[in-house]
Amino acid sequence: MTAGTLAQFRSHRPSVQLLMMNQFTINLGFYMLMPYLAAHLSGGLGLAGWTIGLILGMRNFSQQGMFLVGGTLADRLGYKPLIVAGCLLRTVGFAALGLVDSLPALLAASAATGLAGALFNPAVRAYLAADAGERRVEAFALFNVFYQAGILLGPLVGMVLTGVDFRLTCLVSAAVFAVLSAVQIRALPAARGSGKTAQDDGGSGESVLAQWRSVVRNRPFLLFSAAMIGSYVLTFQVYLALPLEIRRAGGDGGFGTAAVALLFAVSGLSTILFQTRVTAWCRARLAPGQAVTRGVLIMGLAFVPLLAATALPVPDGGGYGGGAARWLLAAGPPVLAALLLALGTMIAYPFEMDTIVRLSGDRLVATHYGLYNTICGVGITLGNLLTGAALDTARAAGLAALPWLALLALGLLSAAALRALHRTGRLEAAPEPG
Repeated sequence: MTAGTLAQFRSHRPSVQLLMMNQFTINLGFYMLMPYLAAHLSGGLGLAGWTIGLILGMRNFSQQGMFLVGGTLADRLGYKPLIVAGCLLRTVGFAALGLVDSLPALLAASAATGLAGALFNPAVRAYLAADAGERRVEAFALFNVFYQAGILLGPLVGMVLTGVDFRLTCLVSAAVFAVLSAVQIRALPAARGSGKTAQDDGGSGESVLAQWRSVVRNRPFLLFSAAMIGSYVLTFQVYLALPLEIRRAGGDGGFGTAAVALLFAVSGLSTILFQTRVTAWCRARLAPGQAVTRGVLIMGLAFVPLLAATALPVPDGGGYGGGAARWLLAAGPPVLAALLLALGTMIAYPFEMDTIVRLSGDRLVATHYGLYNTICGVGITLGNLLTGAALDTARAAGLAALPWLALLALGLLSAAALRALHRTGRLEAAPEPG
């Protein structure tokens, strides 16, 4: 982490600093397990690609699909209780992933880990937005640094643990969340820095249905949410399509585990080093809508290296014994794709989070974050099922370019929609009356 990043971190209030440190720890536990889950389901349990997509999609659907409930509870009950409850539930879910092998049990464990995220994620982001105040964009940029630092360290720890036993990885990850729960119970302030509770801002006198109606009537917010679905489908391929592509091209064994770890290490390190600089550059030159649009466009273009690689023959040999050519072909395009996805996220994410707050009118912020991710969660579930099916079809029919063409087209379509919203002023519009 650069000296400038650390100086920015220290300049924020203690509650904001603690939320960033919490996010690092959350991602440490999360990413030591998730990068290796697809390989475990495919190689260890022998599941088909569509089944893997369903299990991973279930986690995302229960997380992002249930964000509306989590966000509403955070606005009504307070941010801290939801943060703690989510960490406790993820403790249980991650432990279960290492102890079960039937499809129903795997789906249940995956759903539990997702629901945990639905509880704490809207609360963390709303808490951060409230306490950061006018420094929201800068705070979310720093938040992404800590977020990616967890991605950087998590897979390296997971690589060591998975080399022993995937069940060990699950149990250690569960222990991380158990410790984090205890720390947050003791140290996280119960109220926001403004002095208002979540109930004060959440309109506790309104019914839940009335609050939901007011959010659903916010047309600019809904249009923005729909346009951003594609970006979430694209970034999720770091967990689904890219690890599976590494295994397809490079074979099983230690090579695949190391290459997946490299995938996340390159992505995380680039964000740690450049996120604050990228955000400062964008703030000086781009409107928020332009920054989000360009970020999503780069996410779509991230799949061009994989598309180009389909035209190249795979060298003979497997693993490390296959030589440098096979290693580069198997690991190079996915790693480059992950790097471009990270760059697109660096550009878009701080402005994306700030846009949601602005479009909410600074009211029911956690609920807006919740509905936003509910919409994106439905899209991710469908996107993962289609991506898994496309990967199976590509292998069976010899159409290696099919998945990457589809993902590239999705990125271009999402960027075009965002550009249209920005040009028509909808990303700056006040929410419609509820």
